[in-house]
Amino acid sequence: MASKNDLYKPSELFQAQTHLYKIMYGFLNPMSVKWALDLKIPDIIHNHGHAMTLSELISSLKVPQSKETCVRRLMRLLAHIDFFAIVKIDETKEGYALTPTSQLLVSDTDHCLSSMVRLLNTPTLVDAYNHLGKWTCGEDLTIVETALGPESYWDFIHENSAYLKSFNDAMESDSHVVRLALRDCNSVFEGIGSLVDVGGGTGNTAKIICEAFPELKYTVLDLPQVVSGLTGSINLSFVGGNMFKSIPQADTVLLKWVLHNWGDDDCIKILKNCKKAISGKEKGGKVIIIDVVINEKQDEHEMTEVKLLLDVVMMTSLNGKERNEKEWKQLFLQAGFKYYKIFPTFGFRSLIELYP
Repeated sequence: MASKNDLYKPSELFQAQTHLYKIMYGFLNPMSVKWALDLKIPDIIHNHGHAMTLSELISSLKVPQSKETCVRRLMRLLAHIDFFAIVKIDETKEGYALTPTSQLLVSDTDHCLSSMVRLLNTPTLVDAYNHLGKWTCGEDLTIVETALGPESYWDFIHENSAYLKSFNDAMESDSHVVRLALRDCNSVFEGIGSLVDVGGGTGNTAKIICEAFPELKYTVLDLPQVVSGLTGSINLSFVGGNMFKSIPQADTVLLKWVLHNWGDDDCIKILKNCKKAISGKEKGGKVIIIDVVINEKQDEHEMTEVKLLLDVVMMTSLNGKERNEKEWKQLFLQAGFKYYKIFPTFGFRSLIELYP
């Protein structure tokens, strides 16, 4: 009688094993990036001014002699996954150089995302994903409730001051993409007299947009405990409130990476409040959404993978979701909006203009 394994050739099974092990050990990729970040390797290479040899890097790190081989093996892995690049320095020497990806972890730049790396490697939350099977078979809405007890992700954040700071720092760092994208979407913000940034946190996105549009009256709306003690400027103010209850009146409402945190019913509530907020504007104003739009048929493989991974994070951590265009359209129609435009100008996220 033929074995079930006869369905595949031995060579196919060995290749499948390689693929499986790559997936299994893939968790070490983000851990190794954090390892490099903890050692400040992106900063060391950046400050060196050009590619560094392994011996130069080891000398800068001042690691014990017994750990020098660990640095070599770490850099070998990170170069293999294109986090660093190996380049020729001269005819006899090679060195490690920054790539656009590792450049994103250089300190004190307008695009530094090191805070996001640290947030996503928080041990408590990483460990929570060991409970996925139990969560799937249970009644808890989120993996956080299954792993940590009867509290939501937002409860966990606001009850842990150190994690709240890490979360705010990460969201601030993510806002830097707005500066990178503004050159391509200036027209979206031109002519707007007032704007409310719903869930705008500590105001990093606000400050970037206010710099570009100093005549714009900008209001950041977030929970009272988030905006407490924050000071604005002539054209920037902070308001404590709840987007599920009401949103201040304005020409435009901005929702940057907010709606994917919530299920459809909650999103419809938020969008209906947005519609009320812009109702005083002639022709109804508009809502600007910066969020993921899944497009598996047109996106490159890596882009789709990032979006699908984010969807799992939203599903398990917040009972939220990433949406394709059909799903976004359904939300917009149910909230009373009639017209929208999508601009894929924010990398894996898109900018959506929404009109009543």
